[in-house]
Amino acid sequence: MAGVNAYNFDQNVSRNELAHMIILHEYPLSIVGHIGFRKYSNSLQPLFRMVSRNTIKKDILSIYKKERVKSKHEIDKNLGRISITTNMWTSQNKKRGLQSRVMRFIYVPSPHMKEVLSSVLLDTLLEWNTDRKLSTVAIDNCSTNDAVIKIILDELQRGALIMRGSMLHMRCAAHVLDLIVQDGLDVIGSCIEKIRESVGFWTASTMRRQKFEETA
Repeated sequence: MAGVNAYNFDQNVSRNELAHMIILHEYPLSIVGHIGFRKYSNSLQPLFRMVSRNTIKKDILSIYKKERVKSKHEIDKNLGRISITTNMWTSQNKKRGLQSRVMRFIYVPSPHMKEVLSSVLLDTLLEWNTDRKLSTVAIDNCSTNDAVIKIILDELQRGALIMRGSMLHMRCAAHVLDLIVQDGLDVIGSCIEKIRESVGFWTASTMRRQKFEETA
């Protein structure tokens, strides 16, 4: 057909796209070993040689290093302030802003003492040259984090912070709301338990469920 360019397969381009797909959709690295995924990929392009889990891991780390350099360069050029948030990640819940960057993602061994957490946070700020560009630090509302911010303020140059750091500590609104909800659930906990027991009773068998629907 006129106007259609010849297609040239490139193994490296496909490998790079595979790595980006895994990053974008947060797929497990083991996907490259799934039989169904391998058969699907082969049906699209038989010439593509599927890589191993270790190889795709190296590709992803290579992409991370390049993006990290790019992000650090953007931060260095940024004349405005930067807000950061830190959390001990124990769930899959994520919060994303209009412009967000993962500055550091590391394993922190227990116990999560204020000295350990403040050291990790301070190292990150200095590594990314953000200690003089900080606007706020949003963290959970707990006494340990209060102590962490206090240690951080003692290490930073307060003159470079907004209002000498008095506005640095921002308590996570979602965490505060969660604490309020938990307190409310404690008050009505007995009522909720009765409702749960009632639901459990009527759904325990098909006959009971049918009797409940007839009564309702």
